[in-house]
Amino acid sequence: MKMKKLALHWQILIALVAAVIFGYYLPQWINYVSWMGVLFLRALKMVIIPLIFSSIISGVTSMGDGKNLGRLGLKTMTYYLSTSFIAILTGLVIVNLIKPGVGVDMGFSESVEGLTAEAGSIEDILYQIVPENIVDAMADGIILSVIFFAIIFGYFITAVERKYKETLTTFFDAIFKVMMKITLFIIKFTPLGIFGIVSKEVARNADQLGNIAGSLAIYSACVVAGLLIHAFIFLPLIVRFIGKAKPFSHFRNMVTPLITAFSTSSSSATLPLTMDALEHKSGVSNKVTSFTLPLGATINMDGTALYECVAAMFIAQVYGVDLSFLQQAIAVATALLASIGAAGIPMAGLVMITVVLTAVGLPLEGIGLILAVDRILDMLRTSVNVWSDSCGAVTIARSEKETTNVAL
Repeated sequence: MKMKKLALHWQILIALVAAVIFGYYLPQWINYVSWMGVLFLRALKMVIIPLIFSSIISGVTSMGDGKNLGRLGLKTMTYYLSTSFIAILTGLVIVNLIKPGVGVDMGFSESVEGLTAEAGSIEDILYQIVPENIVDAMADGIILSVIFFAIIFGYFITAVERKYKETLTTFFDAIFKVMMKITLFIIKFTPLGIFGIVSKEVARNADQLGNIAGSLAIYSACVVAGLLIHAFIFLPLIVRFIGKAKPFSHFRNMVTPLITAFSTSSSSATLPLTMDALEHKSGVSNKVTSFTLPLGATINMDGTALYECVAAMFIAQVYGVDLSFLQQAIAVATALLASIGAAGIPMAGLVMITVVLTAVGLPLEGIGLILAVDRILDMLRTSVNVWSDSCGAVTIARSEKETTNVAL
């Protein structure tokens, strides 16, 4: 009797549970399995730039004229800014109601070096959009620059003579198809990669599990509550009533990329899996996914924006600083802008908190208070980031009158 192959998301869940057990009870064996995670992440990162570049050009050329591109771009940016703003307000309400920072023992703080140097400014983030050298931008993984150049390149392909337009369109469509084939091959190794990544992280942080159950538990609970409310209430409502689609049918389709996002803490590394799930399971067209998802993986950071706002308010409460309504409004606006630039920066969300703290005059040393629980919260907020990107793609596809597999 032939056995039925176990679905990929079940394989990943089993690998996740096995990794936690292995990492906690057999940390001395970690070096024998961690290489799988390293190779898996390297393989995903290998395809990110060519996949984004070819998919955006393919998507833009398939739109036809600039009018269609402008309409899709406006819808995409409206969705991303709106959902990030909703996420930040959700976090702000929770942290003001619960006040997790009141009475926290300062002894839990840890030191961290190099954050200020990495953070840059909002102005620097805006300058990243237009690259001085697109080849350098690709080599350095500056995705905002790659997206901008790809959109411009794709748009002007539609403006050249017909014979050149057809040649270039066919060329980039072919590259995109090849990149998706490579991506699907890499995806087959996801359970092994996640086992290597998670087991190493569990082994490395096993001695800090007590801190999570200590004074930082309430702060962590606030962040998690905000993320869950945004992910399972606000985003499904948008998909249901604005996108006219079935949010929980779509959620089932997204299980594999969401678990991968949780395990890797990287929206960009999860991008190939997100695109595959949206196109082949939820039925969103390549035209929409190739434009909205690479952009979303770079600038749509709902979970990160919520986390930054809650973290800043928590640090203010610990230091006994009572932020005024205006200061909280500045924190909201800064968190929104900072989340846009978080994707291409090392220690993304943690680094960008320095921008928020500076904007409202809080000490940067306060970041040390939240380091003990940052890793697990990073995993959760990345999953919310990816979930929001996928909900945006479905909502925008439905607004374009597409018939998807999750349509009502």
